[in-house]
Amino acid sequence: MQILNEEKYVEYILDVTARLLAIDSPSGYTEDAARFVANEFLSMGYQPEITKKGGILVSLGGMDTENGILLEAHLDTLGGMVAQVKDNGRLRITPIGGMNASNAEAENCRVMTRFNGVYDGTFQLSNASIHVNGDYNTTERNFDNMEVVLDEETSSKEETQKLGIRPGDFVCFDPRTRITEKGYIKSRFLDDKLSVGILLGFARYLQEENICQDRAVYVHITVYEEVGHGGSASVPEGVSEAISVDMGCVGEGLSCTERQVSICAKDSGGPYDFAVVNGLIEAAVKTGADYAVDVYPHYGSDVEATLRAGYDLRHGLIGAGVYASHGYERSHRDGVKNTWKVLIGYCARTEQDEE
Repeated sequence: MQILNEEKYVEYILDVTARLLAIDSPSGYTEDAARFVANEFLSMGYQPEITKKGGILVSLGGMDTENGILLEAHLDTLGGMVAQVKDNGRLRITPIGGMNASNAEAENCRVMTRFNGVYDGTFQLSNASIHVNGDYNTTERNFDNMEVVLDEETSSKEETQKLGIRPGDFVCFDPRTRITEKGYIKSRFLDDKLSVGILLGFARYLQEENICQDRAVYVHITVYEEVGHGGSASVPEGVSEAISVDMGCVGEGLSCTERQVSICAKDSGGPYDFAVVNGLIEAAVKTGADYAVDVYPHYGSDVEATLRAGYDLRHGLIGAGVYASHGYERSHRDGVKNTWKVLIGYCARTEQDEE
């Protein structure tokens, strides 16, 4: 199967992903990022709908509306929320999603108050000076003994409260996005903004190359995946398959690398649909995508939330290989390209394919 202008669309995916990563969007604070993604779809000529939950639902066209495919990816990320303004004026936070305190240590962050603007800070171990704290090396890093140190002149609870900071304010962590000359993409929150970028690149390819699909294809960009219910609603009528496009796992015991697309056969929620997994493998072979099939030991996806909500459909999961998940993550442009190619092979049809 011939795919046109591959590098052009990979460059677009990397660019739009970097721009999306720069927009803070922990679960529950996603409006700005959702608006950005909706505007990208609009610029291509699609008609995105903002769902009541704040996600984005868009039809990419296709002829068979009784046997449609739904592609799901999420733009919500990990983050934190102020749980307490401490007596010393610093902030104890509670994690949003699977944010890990130990790998967020010394990360710059922003406190997004509800009514009083944005304040910069750093997430640190309490008493973080190693020349002062004799227990620095042995102290467990968790959300009870770590704190946000504000970049403000405040040393008491009352002074911080006067800034307008209160429990319930969101805390957003710096993604530190970088794309290297060798093609590596390093950032927090590639899970799952990289996949959102891939779906935008897929949509742009269909529109610009005048690709016709046999089956109707829809995209749902969800905003509550990291807390478990992102894909639990907004399945269009006639959809018979849902495929989560999320990060592919890279690590000990798995075969996938950051340069490949990962096709998941089973995760902690159980096996994915046999026929869908087979179809994804066939699409990889047809398009020449470098792929791996793996079993993820600790993982859940949007499409499993869709099934738990009671929808009767087949399900699958693919994604570009991502190392150091839920930390400072890394993928590669080849993994992006291979994931994009599998989507094209699975969902799209051209006149040449018919012949």
